[in-house]
Amino acid sequence: MKEKSLLQLHAYDSIKNSILSGELEPRVLYSETKLSAQIGISRTPMREALQSLSQDGYITIIPSKGFMIRQLNEKDMKDSIEIRCAIEGFCTNMIASQIYTERGRQLLKDLEAVLKNMEGVFDKEDCLEDFIDYDHQFHLLLVNYMQNDEFDHIFQRLLYLIRLTSLDALAVKGRITGTMNEHREYLKALKAGNKAKAYEIMLHHLMMPLKMHEKNKNVLSS
Repeated sequence: MKEKSLLQLHAYDSIKNSILSGELEPRVLYSETKLSAQIGISRTPMREALQSLSQDGYITIIPSKGFMIRQLNEKDMKDSIEIRCAIEGFCTNMIASQIYTERGRQLLKDLEAVLKNMEGVFDKEDCLEDFIDYDHQFHLLLVNYMQNDEFDHIFQRLLYLIRLTSLDALAVKGRITGTMNEHREYLKALKAGNKAKAYEIMLHHLMMPLKMHEKNKNVLSS
Protein backbone atom coordinates (compact mmCIF):
# COMPACT_ATOMS: atom_id res chain seq x y z
CA MET A 1 0.00 0.00 0.00
CA LYS A 2 1.35 3.40 -1.00
CA GLU A 3 2.39 5.50 1.96
CA LYS A 4 0.56 8.80 2.25
CA SER A 5 2.63 11.98 1.95
CA LEU A 6 2.54 14.60 4.69
CA LEU A 7 0.63 16.98 2.42
CA GLN A 8 -1.88 14.28 1.56
CA LEU A 9 -2.36 13.46 5.24
CA HIS A 10 -2.80 17.14 6.04
CA ALA A 11 -5.45 17.52 3.33
CA TYR A 12 -7.18 14.29 4.38
CA ASP A 13 -7.36 15.30 8.05
CA SER A 14 -8.40 18.87 7.24
CA ILE A 15 -11.32 17.79 5.02
CA LYS A 16 -12.34 14.96 7.34
CA ASN A 17 -12.48 17.33 10.32
CA SER A 18 -14.48 19.85 8.27
CA ILE A 19 -16.98 17.11 7.40
CA LEU A 20 -17.33 15.91 10.99
CA SER A 21 -17.68 19.46 12.33
CA GLY A 22 -20.37 20.30 9.80
CA GLU A 23 -18.30 23.00 8.12
CA LEU A 24 -18.69 21.14 4.82
CA GLU A 25 -22.35 20.50 4.16
CA PRO A 26 -24.26 17.75 2.33
CA ARG A 27 -25.83 18.43 -1.08
CA VAL A 28 -23.12 20.97 -1.96
CA LEU A 29 -20.70 20.37 -4.84
CA TYR A 30 -17.17 21.27 -3.70
CA SER A 31 -14.34 22.19 -6.05
CA GLU A 32 -11.03 20.38 -5.73
CA THR A 33 -9.20 23.46 -7.08
CA LYS A 34 -10.81 25.91 -4.64
CA LEU A 35 -10.25 23.59 -1.68
CA SER A 36 -6.58 23.14 -2.66
CA ALA A 37 -6.15 26.92 -2.60
CA GLN A 38 -7.95 27.25 0.75
CA ILE A 39 -5.81 24.59 2.43
CA GLY A 40 -2.67 25.79 0.67
CA ILE A 41 -1.51 22.64 -1.10
CA SER A 42 -1.12 21.59 -4.72
CA ARG A 43 -3.77 19.60 -6.56
CA THR A 44 -1.83 16.30 -6.61
CA PRO A 45 -1.85 15.64 -2.82
CA MET A 46 -5.40 17.04 -2.71
CA ARG A 47 -6.54 14.58 -5.39
CA GLU A 48 -4.88 11.72 -3.51
CA ALA A 49 -6.52 12.83 -0.25
CA LEU A 50 -9.94 12.95 -1.94
CA GLN A 51 -9.45 9.45 -3.31
CA SER A 52 -8.67 8.21 0.21
CA LEU A 53 -11.70 10.02 1.63
CA SER A 54 -13.86 8.45 -1.08
CA GLN A 55 -12.50 4.98 -0.28
CA ASP A 56 -13.18 5.57 3.42
CA GLY A 57 -16.78 6.52 2.72
CA TYR A 58 -16.70 10.25 3.56
CA ILE A 59 -17.30 11.72 0.12
CA THR A 60 -18.59 10.91 -3.35
CA ILE A 61 -16.36 12.11 -6.19
CA ILE A 62 -18.16 13.62 -9.19
CA PRO A 63 -15.75 13.18 -12.16
CA SER A 64 -14.59 16.46 -13.74
CA LYS A 65 -16.77 18.43 -11.32
CA GLY A 66 -15.66 17.93 -7.70
CA PHE A 67 -17.06 16.03 -4.76
CA MET A 68 -20.02 15.94 -2.39
CA ILE A 69 -20.30 14.83 1.24
CA ARG A 70 -21.66 11.32 1.36
CA GLN A 71 -25.20 11.05 2.67
CA LEU A 72 -26.76 8.07 4.37
CA ASN A 73 -29.24 6.09 2.29
CA GLU A 74 -31.18 2.95 3.12
CA LYS A 75 -28.81 0.61 1.26
CA ASP A 76 -25.72 2.10 2.94
CA MET A 77 -27.38 1.66 6.33
CA LYS A 78 -28.42 -1.93 5.60
CA ASP A 79 -25.04 -2.94 4.14
CA SER A 80 -22.98 -1.41 6.95
CA ILE A 81 -25.21 -2.91 9.66
CA GLU A 82 -25.03 -6.38 8.12
CA ILE A 83 -21.22 -6.16 7.94
CA ARG A 84 -21.12 -5.10 11.58
CA CYS A 85 -23.39 -7.98 12.59
CA ALA A 86 -21.02 -10.44 10.90
CA ILE A 87 -17.86 -8.98 12.45
CA GLU A 88 -19.12 -8.03 15.92
CA GLY A 89 -21.18 -11.20 16.21
CA PHE A 90 -18.01 -13.24 15.60
CA CYS A 91 -16.04 -11.06 18.01
CA THR A 92 -18.72 -11.57 20.67
CA ASN A 93 -18.56 -15.35 20.42
CA MET A 94 -14.77 -15.36 20.65
CA ILE A 95 -14.61 -12.86 23.52
CA ALA A 96 -17.26 -14.70 25.56
CA SER A 97 -15.06 -17.80 25.49
CA GLN A 98 -11.98 -15.84 26.60
CA ILE A 99 -13.29 -13.68 29.45
CA TYR A 100 -11.21 -15.54 32.04
CA THR A 101 -7.95 -14.86 30.23
CA GLU A 102 -5.84 -11.84 31.12
CA ARG A 103 -6.76 -10.07 27.89
CA GLY A 104 -10.41 -10.96 28.34
CA ARG A 105 -10.54 -9.54 31.87
CA GLN A 106 -8.81 -6.36 30.72
CA LEU A 107 -11.34 -5.96 27.92
CA LEU A 108 -14.23 -6.23 30.38
CA LYS A 109 -12.64 -3.49 32.50
CA ASP A 110 -12.19 -1.27 29.44
CA LEU A 111 -15.79 -1.82 28.33
CA GLU A 112 -17.02 -0.99 31.83
CA ALA A 113 -14.99 2.24 31.82
CA VAL A 114 -16.50 3.32 28.50
CA LEU A 115 -20.01 2.58 29.80
CA LYS A 116 -19.37 4.79 32.83
CA ASN A 117 -18.27 7.57 30.50
CA MET A 118 -21.48 7.13 28.50
CA GLU A 119 -23.51 7.37 31.69
CA GLY A 120 -21.52 10.46 32.67
CA VAL A 121 -22.65 12.42 29.60
CA PHE A 122 -26.17 10.97 29.56
CA ASP A 123 -27.85 13.78 31.54
CA LYS A 124 -25.91 16.64 29.97
CA GLU A 125 -27.38 18.98 27.38
CA ASP A 126 -26.08 18.54 23.84
CA CYS A 127 -24.55 15.21 24.82
CA LEU A 128 -25.20 13.46 21.50
CA GLU A 129 -21.75 13.87 19.95
CA ASP A 130 -19.95 12.75 23.13
CA PHE A 131 -22.36 9.84 23.52
CA ILE A 132 -21.72 8.72 19.94
CA ASP A 133 -17.95 8.93 20.50
CA TYR A 134 -18.21 6.65 23.54
CA ASP A 135 -20.55 4.31 21.67
CA HIS A 136 -17.96 3.98 18.91
CA GLN A 137 -15.22 3.38 21.48
CA PHE A 138 -17.26 0.54 22.99
CA HIS A 139 -17.65 -1.23 19.66
CA LEU A 140 -14.07 -0.56 18.57
CA LEU A 141 -12.82 -2.30 21.71
CA LEU A 142 -14.65 -5.45 20.65
CA VAL A 143 -13.31 -5.36 17.11
CA ASN A 144 -9.75 -4.41 18.07
CA TYR A 145 -9.64 -7.23 20.63
CA MET A 146 -9.42 -9.79 17.82
CA GLN A 147 -6.18 -8.23 16.50
CA ASN A 148 -7.43 -8.90 12.98
CA ASP A 149 -6.05 -6.27 10.59
CA GLU A 150 -8.82 -6.83 8.04
CA PHE A 151 -11.53 -6.39 10.68
CA ASP A 152 -9.87 -3.17 11.84
CA HIS A 153 -9.58 -1.86 8.28
CA ILE A 154 -13.19 -2.64 7.38
CA PHE A 155 -14.48 -1.09 10.60
CA GLN A 156 -12.45 2.07 10.08
CA ARG A 157 -13.91 2.43 6.59
CA LEU A 158 -17.40 2.06 8.03
CA LEU A 159 -16.95 4.62 10.82
CA TYR A 160 -18.47 7.54 8.94
CA LEU A 161 -21.53 5.52 7.90
CA ILE A 162 -21.78 4.26 11.48
CA ARG A 163 -21.70 7.86 12.70
CA LEU A 164 -24.43 8.90 10.27
CA THR A 165 -26.55 5.92 11.32
CA SER A 166 -26.00 6.77 15.00
CA LEU A 167 -26.98 10.41 14.49
CA ASP A 168 -30.16 9.33 12.74
CA ALA A 169 -31.14 6.69 15.31
CA LEU A 170 -30.14 8.47 18.53
CA ALA A 171 -32.10 11.57 17.56
CA VAL A 172 -35.26 9.52 18.23
CA LYS A 173 -36.67 10.11 21.70
CA GLY A 174 -35.70 7.34 24.12
CA ARG A 175 -33.09 5.75 21.87
CA ILE A 176 -30.13 6.98 23.92
CA THR A 177 -31.61 5.28 26.99
CA GLY A 178 -32.28 2.15 24.94
CA THR A 179 -28.72 2.10 23.66
CA MET A 180 -27.29 2.41 27.18
CA ASN A 181 -29.50 -0.43 28.43
CA GLU A 182 -28.50 -2.67 25.54
CA HIS A 183 -24.81 -2.02 26.18
CA ARG A 184 -25.29 -2.79 29.87
CA GLU A 185 -27.20 -6.02 29.17
CA TYR A 186 -24.61 -7.04 26.61
CA LEU A 187 -21.75 -6.55 29.05
CA LYS A 188 -23.65 -8.51 31.70
CA ALA A 189 -24.06 -11.47 29.33
CA LEU A 190 -20.42 -11.20 28.27
CA LYS A 191 -19.22 -11.26 31.88
CA ALA A 192 -21.27 -14.41 32.45
CA GLY A 193 -19.67 -16.04 29.43
CA ASN A 194 -23.13 -16.49 27.90
CA LYS A 195 -22.25 -16.54 24.20
CA ALA A 196 -25.78 -17.05 22.92
CA LYS A 197 -27.28 -14.25 25.01
CA ALA A 198 -24.48 -11.78 24.26
CA TYR A 199 -24.72 -12.59 20.55
CA GLU A 200 -28.51 -12.12 20.57
CA ILE A 201 -28.25 -8.76 22.35
CA MET A 202 -25.51 -7.53 20.02
CA LEU A 203 -27.44 -8.35 16.85
CA HIS A 204 -30.63 -6.83 18.28
CA HIS A 205 -28.66 -3.70 19.20
CA LEU A 206 -26.99 -3.34 15.80
CA MET A 207 -30.19 -4.01 13.86
CA MET A 208 -32.27 -1.51 15.85
CA PRO A 209 -31.58 1.56 13.61
CA LEU A 210 -32.69 -0.43 10.57
CA LYS A 211 -35.85 -1.62 12.34
CA MET A 212 -36.59 1.96 13.41
CA HIS A 213 -36.08 3.17 9.85
CA GLU A 214 -38.43 0.49 8.49
CA LYS A 215 -41.06 1.35 11.11
CA ASN A 216 -40.87 5.05 10.31
CA LYS A 217 -41.11 4.34 6.58
CA ASN A 218 -44.22 2.22 7.11
CA VAL A 219 -45.82 4.96 9.22
CA LEU A 220 -45.16 7.58 6.56
CA SER A 221 -46.56 5.37 3.78
CA SER A 222 -49.72 4.43 5.69
